Amino acid sequence: MAGLNKHSPTPEDITVHSQSRVLEVLFSDGQRFRIPFELMRVYSPSAEVQGHGPGQETLQTGKRDVTIEALAPVGNYAVQPTFSDGHDSGLFSWDYLYFLGSQEAKLWAEYNARLQTAGLDRDQPMIAASGKACGGH
Repeated sequence: MAGLNKHSPTPEDITVHSQSRVLEVLFSDGQRFRIPFELMRVYSPSAEVQGHGPGQETLQTGKRDVTIEALAPVGNYAVQPTFSDGHDSGLFSWDYLYFLGSQEAKLWAEYNARLQTAGLDRDQPMIAASGKACGGH
């Protein structure tokens, strides 16, 4: 499982900055990342967001103002945030947090390109499978 490789950097400090909406993580290799909550939410490793295989991803919108209401440890390898929109099924391994922090610029560019291709705006409410806007996950 990701986060269990003995050579991977591990967090030495994790701080939730509610006002600026970033998760600050200091890793054992000295890298410090300030990962926006929105980035975490739109790239949540949950099946709800990622699907169960390639091509099954659900493009997330309307997450700019999402906050983290709780951050629970999961063993010695991950954290599980509860987001203000109710999403709480993503387990963020140390490796995945490092990936989000180190690849932030690339991930934002990919996200914006996916939005443009879909003809969506990142601030639009999520559209449910029925085609109606939804306020939840």
